[in-house]
Amino acid sequence: MSFAFKAEQQKRFKALLKQYPDKRSAALPVLHLAQEQEGYLSTEIIETLAGMLDITPASLMDTVSFYTMFHTKPRGKYLLQVCQTLSCSLAGADQLVDHLEHKFHIQVGETTEDGKFTLLKVECLGSCGTAPVVQINDDYYERVSKEKLKRVLEKLP
Repeated sequence: MSFAFKAEQQKRFKALLKQYPDKRSAALPVLHLAQEQEGYLSTEIIETLAGMLDITPASLMDTVSFYTMFHTKPRGKYLLQVCQTLSCSLAGADQLVDHLEHKFHIQVGETTEDGKFTLLKVECLGSCGTAPVVQINDDYYERVSKEKLKRVLEKLP
C-alpha cells in the first residue's frame, strides 16, 4: 500500500508548494497535511513525502522526530497531553498523569485497547500561570484537578 494525498489534500499540497521558493521549505505544512489525512506519519508516508519535497527521508524524519506534534504511530481518538514543566508539575500534573494511567490502564505513550485515548507528557503548553494544564486534541484545560478532568472526560463523545 502506498501513500497518496486524497483529492482535497493534493490540491492543498500544490497550493503549499507555490508559497515556497524551495520545495523543502514546505516540509512542516506538508507533514501537517499528511498527518491530518492519515492520523500519523508512517515510515512509508515520510518516504513518499521526502520524494515529493526533493529531500532525503532521513532529513524529513529528523524534522518529524524534533517536533512533538508529529506522531509516527497511530494514536487514540483523543490525545491527552499533560504539561510536565516545573510549574505544572508543582501544581499537580504528575498526579494527573498517575490518575490517567490508572483510570485507562495505560502508561505514558500508550493508547487504550479501544483506541479512544493516547496519553502523553509534553513540555510547556504555554500557560504556566494557570497550571496544571492538559490539552485534549486541540482544546486546552487550565487549573485542572482530578475532578475537573473527570468532568471533561465524561463530556467526550
